[in-house]
Amino acid sequence: MPVFIAGFPQLLRFKRTVKTSIFIPTQHHQALHRKDITFAVQRQPTNFKEASEFYISLIKECIASKSIAQVRKIQLHMMGCGFPHLSLGNKLIDAFLKCGGVADARVLFDELPQRHIVVWNSMIAGYVRHNMGEEAIHLYKRMHFEGVFPDDFTLSSVFKVFSDLGLVSEGRQTHGHAVVLGLGASNAFVGSALVDMYAKFGKMRDSRLVADRVVEKDVVLFTALIVGYGQHGEDGEALEVFGSMIKQGVKANDYTFSSVLVSCGNLEDICVGKVVHGLTIKSGFESAIASQTSALTMYSKCGLIDESLRAFELMVTPNLVSWTSLIVGLVHNSRQEIALSKFRQMICSSVTPNSFTLSAALVACSSLAMLDQGKQIHNIIMKLGLDQQKFIGAALVDLYGKCGCVEFARLAYDSLFEIDVVPVNAMMYAYAQSGFGLEALELFYSMKDKGLEPNDVTLVSILSACNNSRFVDEGRRIFSSLRSNQNIKLTQEHYACMVDLLGRAGRLQEAEMLINEVESPDVILWRILLSACRIHGDLAVANRIINRVLELSPRDEGTLVLSSNIYASTGNWAQVLEMKTSMRDARLKKSPAMSWVDIDSTFHTFKAGDWSHPRSKEIKEMLEELSVKVKHLGYVPDTRFILQDLDENEKERSLCYHSERLAIAFSLWRTYQKTTCIRVYKNLRVCGDCHTWIKLVSKVIAREIIARDAKRFHHFKDGFCSCGDYW
Repeated sequence: MPVFIAGFPQLLRFKRTVKTSIFIPTQHHQALHRKDITFAVQRQPTNFKEASEFYISLIKECIASKSIAQVRKIQLHMMGCGFPHLSLGNKLIDAFLKCGGVADARVLFDELPQRHIVVWNSMIAGYVRHNMGEEAIHLYKRMHFEGVFPDDFTLSSVFKVFSDLGLVSEGRQTHGHAVVLGLGASNAFVGSALVDMYAKFGKMRDSRLVADRVVEKDVVLFTALIVGYGQHGEDGEALEVFGSMIKQGVKANDYTFSSVLVSCGNLEDICVGKVVHGLTIKSGFESAIASQTSALTMYSKCGLIDESLRAFELMVTPNLVSWTSLIVGLVHNSRQEIALSKFRQMICSSVTPNSFTLSAALVACSSLAMLDQGKQIHNIIMKLGLDQQKFIGAALVDLYGKCGCVEFARLAYDSLFEIDVVPVNAMMYAYAQSGFGLEALELFYSMKDKGLEPNDVTLVSILSACNNSRFVDEGRRIFSSLRSNQNIKLTQEHYACMVDLLGRAGRLQEAEMLINEVESPDVILWRILLSACRIHGDLAVANRIINRVLELSPRDEGTLVLSSNIYASTGNWAQVLEMKTSMRDARLKKSPAMSWVDIDSTFHTFKAGDWSHPRSKEIKEMLEELSVKVKHLGYVPDTRFILQDLDENEKERSLCYHSERLAIAFSLWRTYQKTTCIRVYKNLRVCGDCHTWIKLVSKVIAREIIARDAKRFHHFKDGFCSCGDYW
């Protein structure tokens, strides 16, 4: 049946039916939702009040459904029926703004003959909500021009605009105007807006002064002050304000607790953090997203991963920020496997990752050298169109570089639109680790053309590149230029790179002189030089360094192991026994040599001489087959690398069962019909005999073998290695 609406005395002569596509609800038609309803005036209109209430009810329905098209139709219907629509201008403007029709609202606003302060506030607040700050300011100035005085709602809106646009001078002027109008900081509503504005300007002193003048402070004001302190690195002050808030009996909300927990995490104050988290739970926010996300982040920053995971489990429906915070925290605490597991759970939960989530997942893959999983994440990145994000690009370069895929790393680097020092460092490190010294130097010298200044990471990478490529003179020139640059402060890590460069090149005295230049050199610097003494067999220098290091740190495990290896290489078994006795007395254990491979997303780990692998029979058979073939190519075992008091046959047998050989044999057995690259990872440096053996194996099987040891990548192909037998 048609819906009756009231007309007006001046329209009694119109006895016509008006058709529109709007639904007009009545008590009898509240559940109806149809596109086309016929409006008919079939009785005389009663009064203006009845018509107004009728249109107001329609406007409310439109606001509830967020339908701007319906609001426009209501306005047209009013005009078509002769209803003075401007009498409901406030309602229509509010409806347009809440439905996203800012332009429609402004047209109607300009038509109003008289504008109440409520309309001004609605229009200004609408501009603020839709990030149209400049328009809000223009309207605020027009309001002044027309002699309309702002109220506390007006000022809270314009203060937000000033803070968003960074208009400090305008903000101060309006603050003064508010004081003149009697709406200064004593007003809690205006005071909160001022505290927030000054905090966003970075003027925390002004923010605190305003807050102190407010007599009746509420949770909004306290939270604004806490957030301001936290965002400007004054986390101690944030906690002090929170304590004051609790003493005054003001109840914190979820956002307050969230901000305070962030400050606890930044300070790594786990004691206060646990107390605040306890208050959060007691206040009924145990499953609130914001506070629990901050709690898990706080626990992660304090290194308490189990507590972080428990906080995450309390969330019923974690959002993107929660997932990202958890994954980033796990990666930063070297829990990469769990981080990737959570990343997979996130994807299965239909939560779309952002650039920060994906960057963290890529970092986890690069740390574990999980190339296949990294490629899968790269595919997700491409599907989401995030491959040009700066953090993503740098993480991709780092991933492929740390997996030995220099070509892919360069492709990722070249695809970046915006390049800063982070991806340059990642690319340079990739070149350094794989022995591409010339390419690393070219990238280093091109930084000036790009307007980039090298940082500590850059310098370590370029010195490492020179080291791994035997560019001794170039490395010395770069290091000399760094020492003469007053803007660069050299660290012990830079000296470590240079000592390693000189030591491996046989310039032991020069390396020792360089260490003596360092103020309070640490054990690591001397240990690097000691390793060089072992390479070059200089027992005299080695003895001097051993005594010096053991004076600094008698229980240093690395030095004792190196010393034992040096004495073993010269057949000094009495000294070897003495070193091993010292390690036993200090309850120190030498890290066993381990190698691992990733086959079909499953890691297989091997130790030297360990036959516990389920496929040990097949591994032995493959090793025997390879042994025969490499001997035909001239392989002769070099037993100098067996640092045990064994006879020659036992030494040769021991060489055959080094961990990297077991890993390669297993990989070859599992991928026998394939021609893909074999990737092996090792926790210690590869020995010279295994290096020779792998070169020959790469020729026998006609496949590339990429091995990453504790020092660098070795790319074995056709009987050659990318390191040029220098490592």
